[in-house]
Amino acid sequence: MLFWRVKPLDKILETAEKKSLKRQLGAFQLTMLGIGAIIGTGIFVLTAEAGQKAGPAMMIAFVIAAIVCGLAALAYSELASMVPVAGSAYTYTYGVLGEAIAWIVGWALVLEYAVAAGAVSVGWSGYMNGLLTSAGLELPDALKSGPMDGGSFNLLAFCIALVVTGLLVIGTSKSAKVNAVLVLVKIVALTAFIFITVPAAQDANFQPFFPTGWGSPMGGVGVLGAAASIFFAYVGFDAVSTAAEETKNPNRNIPIGLIGSLAVCTVFYMLVSYGAVGAIGAQPMFNADGVAIHPGTPELAAACKGSEALVCSREPLAHVLKVMGFAGLGNLIGLAAAVALPSVILMMLYGQTRIFFTMSRDGLLPPILSKVHPKFHTPHVVTLITGGFVALFAALFPVGILADISNSGTLFAFMAVSLAVLILRKRDPNRPRPFRTPMVWLICPLAIAGCLLLFLNLSFYTLALFFGWAIVGLLVYRFYGYRHSDLGRGGAGSGSGPRIDPEPPFHEGPQA
Repeated sequence: MLFWRVKPLDKILETAEKKSLKRQLGAFQLTMLGIGAIIGTGIFVLTAEAGQKAGPAMMIAFVIAAIVCGLAALAYSELASMVPVAGSAYTYTYGVLGEAIAWIVGWALVLEYAVAAGAVSVGWSGYMNGLLTSAGLELPDALKSGPMDGGSFNLLAFCIALVVTGLLVIGTSKSAKVNAVLVLVKIVALTAFIFITVPAAQDANFQPFFPTGWGSPMGGVGVLGAAASIFFAYVGFDAVSTAAEETKNPNRNIPIGLIGSLAVCTVFYMLVSYGAVGAIGAQPMFNADGVAIHPGTPELAAACKGSEALVCSREPLAHVLKVMGFAGLGNLIGLAAAVALPSVILMMLYGQTRIFFTMSRDGLLPPILSKVHPKFHTPHVVTLITGGFVALFAALFPVGILADISNSGTLFAFMAVSLAVLILRKRDPNRPRPFRTPMVWLICPLAIAGCLLLFLNLSFYTLALFFGWAIVGLLVYRFYGYRHSDLGRGGAGSGSGPRIDPEPPFHEGPQA
């Protein structure tokens, strides 16, 4: 009976009490929104991770990840346009696949948002440590990274996560102008990097092009393993899909915005990776048996000691320019990352707390998690708890492992959403759909297959953590959520509890 508790979509829309929004966004505005949401930590930080997994062939990994993300985006957009309410994939699956599956998806989204916030915090600390070193204020090595990455405690990553948590408790109002400036900073930084490195590319640095091959399931390396990690660099497209209600002619403009923003970002990423590889090379570090060492391990930290290889850097784009002799420009790239990335942490933490808030209102989590601060009108309890855990993740784990764990949750959620689209097309074909996934019986199965392919090419360690987390989640649901669910007890469900400001800071959707 667990899978029969389906909350009707009409009830979700009714209890969400959504406002009517003016349709004013065109294809260009949606494309720019998507570019701003997508470009983030992935390209600034995970270039080194991708290089260690695939070498120069990481350029192919960027394309594979973009294609899979594009397919998932088209499926995601249909449900987002039908149910434009808080809760992301959790809410969509609750209305189609039932409470148990929705719980699993919501539990998996902890990996997408909270763990990803930790990954961004670690990425930010890498660039910030580089800036401090250039200024002669270098921290001890033990405080630069976590125990798996050659240090003991990543102090800066821990601190930035706590600072952002404090800002979310106090409340940060939406600011399109601030977001526009941060987007411009990131684009200018990447453009400058491309103009400097691409002309300096040398053919010898691309050989061998496939040093680790295509990879194997649960191996975590090779081109597919790199694509599974690089997927993190594209997450954020839901800034486009969740804007369906405000879009003119959504059936035309949503796919243009999605595919357009993904295409532009893919070209950017291809040029950045080409420039980085061509300028200084990106060959992986191998162990004594000739096997590529897995990123984020003490073994790689030991192999990288004293090395200037790209795959060893915690600030890869700045590192490339410094190796080329452009130390000043490298510091400017680092400054751009240090300025822009905290807003990404904020958005991911925001998304996580609002999902927990929604699940708490549905009775699936304790009601204290949906408690709203009397002065700041923010869900302060869940924000403080989530922020504390994110800070610990960031202090103790390397960026690559955190990004991969985050991707496992994201890929699972996207598979569930794609399946939900197909089921709803059969179950309720006449329901109004502001955006309809084109060629749905081809796109959605391909999206599921693509997400499954990348999911299975994450490392065995990552998949073990994912399934371990899922088992914990099922136990929590069995002994708390199932018994206290508003839907199971005949309650109103989402929207019957306390309310908070529905507008996120800067824009909706996580950035990677």
